[in-house]
Amino acid sequence: MEQETSVTFPALGEPAPDFEAETTQGPIKLSALKGKWVVLFSHPADFTPVCTTEFIAFSEIYEELKALNVQLLGLSVDSISAHLGWIRAIKEKQGIMIPFPIIADLTMKVARKYGMIHPGQSSTAAVRCVFFIDDKGIMRAMIYYPLQNGRWMPEIIRLVKALQTTDKYKVSTPANWQPGDKVVVAPPKTAAEMEKRETEGYECKDWYLCFKKV
Repeated sequence: MEQETSVTFPALGEPAPDFEAETTQGPIKLSALKGKWVVLFSHPADFTPVCTTEFIAFSEIYEELKALNVQLLGLSVDSISAHLGWIRAIKEKQGIMIPFPIIADLTMKVARKYGMIHPGQSSTAAVRCVFFIDDKGIMRAMIYYPLQNGRWMPEIIRLVKALQTTDKYKVSTPANWQPGDKVVVAPPKTAAEMEKRETEGYECKDWYLCFKKV
């Protein structure tokens, strides 16, 4: 009888699982990064084609993320020496310097805490996850991709900006929202609020669906 394997996932709105790990830029502790947003992403393996394209792409958005007070962290179930050899090869062959730390997770300690190992994909490699952790250490969003498909970097930037806009203005963002677009105002909770809404200058499509600029 085949044994079932369960995967434990972090939960949105709860503290992100803390960890200490070795990286290509020295030891790191997640809880020590409070005050910054964190984008933690996993990749299946060093020296692989799709992962190489992703690391180049993540490097290209690194400065934009940094300007948004985001610490970018990579991770795979590989050793520090493998990471170092890979980033050196990327620099020599592609002319790209990888500016962010890469976590070594040979024991899968961090990968299992974050639900990165999906046996239906691989029992020895992490799938492509992205975790968005806010400056208070709370898990705010998660995106999972299969081994075969690389991520789209503009969505990572867009989601960070959407989350930060939600925090700053206490609003929601609609489908396909981009920075500068109108945001969604929380729906009224009473008949009086519903009537008042008509005088507040919002762009309303219906009594519960109103937009405003921020």
